[in-house]
Amino acid sequence: MLGLMQDFPLIIPRLLTYAEKFHRHTEIVSRRLEGDIHRYTIGDMGRRSRQLANALARLGVEPGQVVGTIAWNGYRHMELYYALPGSQALYHTINPRLSSQQLSYVISHAEDQYIFVEAMFVPLLENVLKDIPAVKGFVVLCDEDAMPDTSLPNAHCYETLLAAESDDYQWQDFDENTAAGICYTSGTTGNPKGVVYSHRALILQAMNSAIHMEITARDSVLPIVPMFHVNGWTLPYTALVMGIKLVLPGKDLDGASVFELLDAEKVSFSAGVPTVWQMLFDHLEESGQKLPYLNKIVIGGSAAARSMLETFRDKYDVEPLHAWGMTETSSIGSTPTMTSHVACQGEEAIMRSKMTQGRGIFGAELKIVGEDGAELPMDGKSAGTLCIRGWAVSSAYLKAESNKEFTEDGWFDTGDLATLNEYGYLQLTDRAKDMIKSGGEWISSIDLENAASGHPDLAAAAVIGIHHPKWEERPLLVVVLKPGHSLDKTSVLQYLEGKVAKWWLPDDIVTADALPLGATGKVQKNELREQFKSYSFPGV
Repeated sequence: MLGLMQDFPLIIPRLLTYAEKFHRHTEIVSRRLEGDIHRYTIGDMGRRSRQLANALARLGVEPGQVVGTIAWNGYRHMELYYALPGSQALYHTINPRLSSQQLSYVISHAEDQYIFVEAMFVPLLENVLKDIPAVKGFVVLCDEDAMPDTSLPNAHCYETLLAAESDDYQWQDFDENTAAGICYTSGTTGNPKGVVYSHRALILQAMNSAIHMEITARDSVLPIVPMFHVNGWTLPYTALVMGIKLVLPGKDLDGASVFELLDAEKVSFSAGVPTVWQMLFDHLEESGQKLPYLNKIVIGGSAAARSMLETFRDKYDVEPLHAWGMTETSSIGSTPTMTSHVACQGEEAIMRSKMTQGRGIFGAELKIVGEDGAELPMDGKSAGTLCIRGWAVSSAYLKAESNKEFTEDGWFDTGDLATLNEYGYLQLTDRAKDMIKSGGEWISSIDLENAASGHPDLAAAAVIGIHHPKWEERPLLVVVLKPGHSLDKTSVLQYLEGKVAKWWLPDDIVTADALPLGATGKVQKNELREQFKSYSFPGV
């Protein structure tokens, strides 16, 4: 017997139609590439998304075809997030910091028909134009008077395209398992891999994000995580589910620019990677300003040091939360929802729970497996490979020759090493490829980095393994100093004593002007290893 419920597909145009009706006055604020602040409402976005759908049809974009975007977090990118899947095409969000080779690869592999691009990224496409002959045309996300001179063929101005179209467009219903978007993995080893998201997965994750990150309709939300990275953690969709004010930061993610939006727009919730928050701290320390409106921040992308969490909590009265997810999980896979068991144990227990990546969200089953593939106990000690399955977890990569990461019984092998405790809290110990094997024992680069990051002279820290003739590998600590500070190696080593095992202490510490960061703020360990491939430890 089947339930007597109406068939209501979980699709993005249904979400937009709902939000236009019930949240049409809610504001969307964007910092534009030109530097000014743009304001409109969800109702305005809905109208322009229908104009864009008509423009896509006039360009000849058909259902099932893919359109690339190279854009920051802004209102025009939001319109693409809705108009493309709404018209049954797919958005392909492209990371602008890909190498030229990777850029042309993902455009060709995804079979992008058109590419919508911010004016500042036009040269990126001009440089690879000969390698992407199948692209039919390009649309520059700008006003008509800001349209750049370009060698891109069949180039259009976004606002000119929209101005020629009516907003009379009827969204249609279709299968909720229809593909909505594509995002590629970072490609640190080999070519990036394409993950194809369904409408159903994105809608469910948008609702999950609101529940598990405890976002309410009263919040003003600043998503610093890029919209070209894992669907902006689905916050562009969560905003319309909840009717929250959305503040989109554009390209300027330095501490002063982020603070300006946090303060002026009374932002209560934000999400980003540790490097962004460290830049904010540097600005606040220099200016003496506070965060009177910010209540909660979610840190993802990479683990945050305890000192960062404590600074948010103790100095700025902001609740910090860790979250974990991957391109393959549509957005978040775990969040640190506080259990009553932890809350009653006091501040130290609460902080220890915040240092984890939280608990698996509903719809994302987690398990830890050993080298033999058998599931390990949830005891907080047994470390193995993290596997996940669920309604928003990829089942295969796009056009992949091999899908070895996906098991026959439906699990995705993340490549992360982790533990789960008896209450379901996930603790990542490292990426398998970033672990350092020294004398047959493993050293976690994440734990060592987090311990070092709290030193008062250091602005950032990263750890990589360097070949050692006796121990196979030993840790090298690469640090960026705070302005006006100098490196005292003895001081750093003394600071680390007691925080990590003695044999984990780095064999050397070197300075760098900056760490190589990807577009989402993660340290690119592959680039760091390449930079120090000829390094030898002193005396070895």
